[in-house]
Amino acid sequence: MIKRWNKKEIGSEKTVAALAASLQVSPIIASLLVQRGITTFDDAKAFFRPEMSALHDPFLMKDMDKAISRIEKAVAGGEKILVYGDYDVDGTTSVALVYSFLKSFYPSVGSYIPDRYKEGYGISFQGIDYAKAEGYSLIIALDCGIKALEQIAKANELGIDFIICDHHRPGASLPKAVAVLDPKRADCSYPFDELSGCGIGFKLIQALAQKRGIPESALHEYLDLVVVSIAADIVPINGENRILAFHGLKRINSNAREGFRAILKMQNIKRPLTVSDLVFLIAPRINAAGRIESGNKAVELLVSSNEQIAEAAGVHINRNNTDRKDLDMSITQHALMMIENDNVMKSRKSTVLFHSGWHKGVVGIVASRLTEKYYRPTIILTQNDNLITGSARSVKDFDVYQAIEACSDLLVQFGGHKYAAGLTMLPENLQAFTEKFEAVVSSTIEEYMLTPEVEIDTELRLNEIDGKLLRILKQFAPFGPANMAPIFQTNGVQDKGYARVVGNNHLKLDIQDPEHPEICFPAIAFGQAAHLESISRKIPFDVCYALEENEFNGSVSLQLNVKDIRV
Repeated sequence: MIKRWNKKEIGSEKTVAALAASLQVSPIIASLLVQRGITTFDDAKAFFRPEMSALHDPFLMKDMDKAISRIEKAVAGGEKILVYGDYDVDGTTSVALVYSFLKSFYPSVGSYIPDRYKEGYGISFQGIDYAKAEGYSLIIALDCGIKALEQIAKANELGIDFIICDHHRPGASLPKAVAVLDPKRADCSYPFDELSGCGIGFKLIQALAQKRGIPESALHEYLDLVVVSIAADIVPINGENRILAFHGLKRINSNAREGFRAILKMQNIKRPLTVSDLVFLIAPRINAAGRIESGNKAVELLVSSNEQIAEAAGVHINRNNTDRKDLDMSITQHALMMIENDNVMKSRKSTVLFHSGWHKGVVGIVASRLTEKYYRPTIILTQNDNLITGSARSVKDFDVYQAIEACSDLLVQFGGHKYAAGLTMLPENLQAFTEKFEAVVSSTIEEYMLTPEVEIDTELRLNEIDGKLLRILKQFAPFGPANMAPIFQTNGVQDKGYARVVGNNHLKLDIQDPEHPEICFPAIAFGQAAHLESISRKIPFDVCYALEENEFNGSVSLQLNVKDIRV
């Protein structure tokens, strides 16, 4: 697929030069920092050495004082508290965090994860009935609840109070809970509104710790949960998220909880983990529990302090993940065939696919795969009881949540973010929704959004690449949205002459400067074997890439991870 190259603005030469002098770094490093909003020595210090003390006061969040007062009242009165969360990674890590913290000083705490298939997303009436039957009078909902108006109204009738801890966009009205913690609510002036659901849970226990005189250091054991949620939920890794992710990675690499150790042991991972590792190695396995069986299995894994119990739970969840991959592969192939056999669908600017037999637990993954292949806002739907339900994924810069919201008259419920959302509708509305969604997307999406983008930080000459540059770039981590690994562009290079296809359509080559052939770097271009013929003919090409370390047989070397090639 052809990609568009978008060069970021570097910033004023004066600002870059002043920062380079202040930090005693190269103009290349200084320009990368300025692109990230770092223009002073103090900014750079906060970026490279994030401190937990720089986290905002949790009581700046609207309703935090009400939430803490209600929890303290419950503890003083011996009430039973139920910690309730969604079945995905963000939800299960949130529940594990708040449940474990409360359990550390108060025994009457339980946890609840709704069944994806019987109850659906978010707070369910069945979950409220369970709480009533078991004698719970306070429910702390995490990563869900911001739109659960009817459910919380029922809970109020039953004498059950709710504290909502959510990070999704609110609807026109807020639920009538004791407290609604959500930085995205219009009347909340909290300084950072991009926390994950588990991040909101962390702010809750941070406030509780302050109230109860518990030292901040006691909260560090929960940071591994927070960083996994940040990675899995793809929230921006800046502001508070950078601090939490930075220290969360240190925690998971030095003293991870037994559940994470069990997952890593099965995969024989011994090197330090990155955010990318959390996304591709840990998150899918935690997610698989809720997709295939029950999110409660993930919570059991995450709260266990016993090595043998954690390993048994890890083996169980790993089996769930194997089943998930098989379902994912078969449904993706089915979906691809449906698109290829439908010329009308291929001509559209959105993709909406439905099949009653598809497994509800993997439709979000399939939506992601189709979005990657066709680069269109995509919704994958399946039948669940008497409703059609599914997941949406989007392309860069297009707000799929707003597009779905424009079709809300045809939906039973919906929720989510700019790039990912969930929705439910009556079967008789499927055709009308498909047509309306396509009309909304077609009328609002900009043409450039339909071509994948490579964002390039700056141009670089091959003779400017060395170990020192890589060492400093590594300190830009953790990488993720709002702080992606820097991408460089070098023009007029060529292959040394040994380019070859490896693995599944990948290109292995050695990139050199034609004017200085002694300057040469190994490179890998995933999924770009189509360039082999022209590159082998020594035709010069432009390349954009990230710098990385490649470890092979115990030897570590610098290589270029090629994002795109223009011959």
